[in-house]
Amino acid sequence: MIFSFRKKKTDTAGQVDFSRLPRHIAIILDGNGRWARRRGLPRTAGHKVGAETFRTIATYCRDIGIEYLTVYAFSTENWKRPREEVETIMSLLKKYLLEAIDTMERDNVRLRFMGDMSPLSDELKGLVDQCNAISQRLTGCLCSICINYGGRAELVHAARQFAEDCRVGLVKPSDLTEEMLSGYLYSEGIPDPELLIRPGGEQRLSNFLLWQCAYTEFYSTDVLWPDFKKENLLEAIAAYQRRDRRYGGV
Repeated sequence: MIFSFRKKKTDTAGQVDFSRLPRHIAIILDGNGRWARRRGLPRTAGHKVGAETFRTIATYCRDIGIEYLTVYAFSTENWKRPREEVETIMSLLKKYLLEAIDTMERDNVRLRFMGDMSPLSDELKGLVDQCNAISQRLTGCLCSICINYGGRAELVHAARQFAEDCRVGLVKPSDLTEEMLSGYLYSEGIPDPELLIRPGGEQRLSNFLLWQCAYTEFYSTDVLWPDFKKENLLEAIAAYQRRDRRYGGV
């Protein structure tokens, strides 16, 4: 099936073939602060609208058949932001988790949290555990939310786990392969993203899924995350489908 849509300023924004969607889409949720600043609002207002955008896009990904969605919600570096902003993000996370606990089974959507959860409050960690327990009973779209996540920190964590397994004799250093190392990552068992979308116009990974994105197609748009719509997602997918993925071959 081919789906086409129109943008206000162009005749044809793109076409999506729903028979060959990417299995796994990753998104860097960027632009909340700039969205708020352009409207004379506090940065926290941008995060609140961005949270609703995430809900809309995640639901739409499920509806069109995307199997895996991974979003960069809060990095290891984001703790440096103003206290009020961090508290707002954590409050929004709590709100989302409470709603998810009530709706996951109804919607058959699994949640997975990637990153170091130790700095989170006991309340948030308890809610994360509840979501993880519910997800184990479900089979639908897997939405991974990266909280207190950094790609380099993930690789260090994996290296430490492997080193510990070597120390206790479970494996030998010479046993290590790319496949084995992938099994020590937070994303264990999840296929690498085929498409990484970055709203907000920046052209960098920002320490996101450094190992997993070795051959991921990168798509950047100037649209800020709170303004990101279903049509923008489809435009990114259409751009992905027009590319020739050779993985270093010819």
